[in-house]
Amino acid sequence: MPFHGDARSRSCGSNLKLTLLLDEQGRIAQVGCRAQACAVGQAAAHIFAVAAPGQSAGQIAKARTELAEWLSGTGPRPNWPGTVLLDAARDYPARHGAILLAWDAALAALASPPQLR
Repeated sequence: MPFHGDARSRSCGSNLKLTLLLDEQGRIAQVGCRAQACAVGQAAAHIFAVAAPGQSAGQIAKARTELAEWLSGTGPRPNWPGTVLLDAARDYPARHGAILLAWDAALAALASPPQLR
């Protein structure tokens, strides 16, 4: 059964909807994404979707925390493939919410019961 999650950036209005399918171990097997987001939000969603398969809910939560800390300048770059592509957007705090959308939507999906839509 698919898991669905939505997230919206308060700073720019970008919106992202994710559908996740999990494997037998509860790890992400497939990602579906519908982004109505700025280019930065779309790029971050792609970075998420490419590396999310094989990740557990705990790993997604850890990566989200690390990404937020890195964006705010209080932590090192997260160990998530592709984040180097977000370097230029790091200097624009108004875009940080859009960058975090995919991780937020994934956590929302994984916190809710699976359902068909």
